[in-house]
Amino acid sequence: MYNFIVILILIVSVVLALVVLVQNSKGGGLAANFSAPNQIMGVRKTTDFLEKLTWGLAIALVVLSLIATITINSGKSSSAVKNAVNAEQVELPSAADAMGGQQAPAVPVQE
Repeated sequence: MYNFIVILILIVSVVLALVVLVQNSKGGGLAANFSAPNQIMGVRKTTDFLEKLTWGLAIALVVLSLIATITINSGKSSSAVKNAVNAEQVELPSAADAMGGQQAPAVPVQE
């Protein structure tokens, strides 16, 4: 499930980047190419469509990111949680045990 959501996030991100690159900050961009008098969509309608598409893709990206975060946290199985709890109860050897029962040599402190 998580991999599917990540793929959707990547697709939405690429499409959002392409839609933003098509737009022109001065009102031109893709809308400037449709200047024929027999056009189906006017220049204003094209910019409205691109703006709505940009907002829709941005909202979809945020929602998919939140869903991905939720699926990561809920994807842990109970056995993985039990293993993590058991791993915390394991006693680690001390430094004296690692050195064969000898104490570590004192290091002089220089002032």
